[in-house]
Amino acid sequence: MASKQVQLSWTPAESFVLKDKDDLQILMKKPKGVSASDLLPMSLIGCSSHDVVEILKKQKQNLLQLKVTAEATQDDDPPWKFRAIRIHYQAIGSGLSLEKLEKAIQLSKDKYCSVYATLKDAVEITHTFEIREA
Repeated sequence: MASKQVQLSWTPAESFVLKDKDDLQILMKKPKGVSASDLLPMSLIGCSSHDVVEILKKQKQNLLQLKVTAEATQDDDPPWKFRAIRIHYQAIGSGLSLEKLEKAIQLSKDKYCSVYATLKDAVEITHTFEIREA
């Protein structure tokens, strides 16, 4: 079983600094950083988008750009539990196949994205997608 370690450090001057296993930093706390709760949907679309791009490359699709948004719904009161995340994929390219895009998203969702696999039983996750010709 693989194990990964991430880190967080806090100082009054820097606020919260997260570091991944490769020592890359993310500043957490507004106004100069990411809010803690935004990291969850960001992780989901980051994981899934990586899969979708790689799958479309293998399918020899001429993908020029992928834009992905996630809209998350949380409870109004503490602990502000996530209830739903709606993902929208916009694939931009030349001659892209809607069926291949749908298959790539489904493969990410069902087979490859570890974040989706972890969240799917706890949060309602839905997705939509579209293709724009470049």
